[in-house]
Amino acid sequence: MAKLELVMPKMGESIIEATILNWVKQVGDTVEEDETILEIATDKVDSEIPSPVAGTISKILFQVDDVVPVGEVIAIIETDQDVKTTTINTEAKGASAEAESVSDPEPASTPKTIVSAPTASPQAIPAAKTEGRRFYSPLVRNMAKQNGITLDVLDTIPGSGANGRVTKHDMQLFLDSPHTSNGKSKIMVQAPTTSSQTSISSSPTKSLNGENEIIEMDRMRRLISDHMVMSKQTSPHVTSFVEVDMSTIVSWRNRIKVQFQEKYGEKITYTPIFIQAVVKALQDFPMVNVSVDGYKIIKKNRINIGMATAMNSGNLIVPVIKNADQLSLLGLTKQVNDLAFRARDNKLKADEVQDGTFTLTNVGTFGNVMGTPIINQPQAAIMSVGIIQKKPAVIETDKGDFVGIKHLMFISLSYDHRVVDGMLGGSFLKRVSDYLEAFDATQTI
Repeated sequence: MAKLELVMPKMGESIIEATILNWVKQVGDTVEEDETILEIATDKVDSEIPSPVAGTISKILFQVDDVVPVGEVIAIIETDQDVKTTTINTEAKGASAEAESVSDPEPASTPKTIVSAPTASPQAIPAAKTEGRRFYSPLVRNMAKQNGITLDVLDTIPGSGANGRVTKHDMQLFLDSPHTSNGKSKIMVQAPTTSSQTSISSSPTKSLNGENEIIEMDRMRRLISDHMVMSKQTSPHVTSFVEVDMSTIVSWRNRIKVQFQEKYGEKITYTPIFIQAVVKALQDFPMVNVSVDGYKIIKKNRINIGMATAMNSGNLIVPVIKNADQLSLLGLTKQVNDLAFRARDNKLKADEVQDGTFTLTNVGTFGNVMGTPIINQPQAAIMSVGIIQKKPAVIETDKGDFVGIKHLMFISLSYDHRVVDGMLGGSFLKRVSDYLEAFDATQTI
């Protein structure tokens, strides 16, 4: 019977390790080809790792919560195939999208954990083992961050994992017991009355007094929460608004949408038209397509547009259209439809939710007139589009003005006032409006 080595797959260009969330199969279990063996997580995605062969799990080399470098052997599968010992580098499948990474990718010189957002605690929790420090998984570091536990306190928690590592269970025991955090007494939050009071961290959902309910955030919602708070703490937000006449675009889309779908098999929405206008405006105002590193402004040469997408779970994900300036309206339409569909279906890949340079969000989808979105760090701006509404408006002609019906829409831009001033932000937004209103309704598909 041949033995095959299953290794940790590469999940994306900047992903160099992953955390084991759950072993679906245990030692001695049989697996079919393409059957899920384990679930892993990075700061980008949660994924299922399938078996590339039919066989039996003979050895598991890492445990739940262990952080494993890409390419490391994680399990041994015995199979009846008459082959020599083989290393299997399987691709993860069924990826469930996570919130975008806050930090830029770094060279993969040594294994390390990519942090999703800066910690708010006085001492940063290390991403990898350093001199005199233990290794902490992303899950443990997130739990420490959320509960205000400093590195010095974390170092005192007994670890029951491999090589003395602190596991989720160790953290839970620590949080459920009286202790001191950041030099202050840490008190677990409890229900105000009745004997059924329990700490928030003891269960995902607890009913209090038959009225209120405490719901533990899932992993993705925690990442989003940290990311949004960090953004507001990092960037002084300013928001500008412009009202756009969408009449020409609405008329053109209504006229060609059936023909477009018959010809290309794609539904054309307003989103690729918005993105096309944004791309042109970014080319005119490249200093909006930037990020900030301390007192340095990083001007992005590529235009990668993120589009905020609501998932079926209720969470938010931002798939990225890479090099959007190189795509035609048809190309943008295909990218938008594909990414949006797979985002809602939990099938995005890690590299499809990173490296965005500007983000677009459509609050009009939910019937909202306008929005003041939070900047998707480390970007410097995010644009929101509202619902398109028919409104009475003044129409100017050579023979005089009269009141008619127009399709109007508000667009807004939230921008980082450290590097984007009102003149730049306002001028950029007005330029987007100009491109939308100057849309060529004579173009063919």
